[in-house]
Amino acid sequence: MPQFRLSPVPATFQWPLSGDVTQTINPWTWIGLNINLGNSAEPEIERRVLDEVGSYGRQLGRIGDALGALARKARDPAYAFTAEDERALTRLLVQLDDVDSVKKHMRKKT
Repeated sequence: MPQFRLSPVPATFQWPLSGDVTQTINPWTWIGLNINLGNSAEPEIERRVLDEVGSYGRQLGRIGDALGALARKARDPAYAFTAEDERALTRLLVQLDDVDSVKKHMRKKT
């Protein structure tokens, strides 16, 4: 019985002289909607944090990475932080500083 092979379809397509293009598109802003994904006491600050610091997923990922490093240390006090643990802790501290900066800036405006 003959066997057929399908050629894989390229994952990306580029026109001549073009490169990869990445663009975040928020269709809600096209029509002037402001979607509040929770009961935030300060939705404008929350929107700015999402725009300027990172998505919920990115923020939770950084919290999780840092918490994992701290949990390993709490379980075994002799555990030495790895370089990746140190990066995770630093990323979280930078993120927390960025969130704090957005809050301070937004609260000055009011």
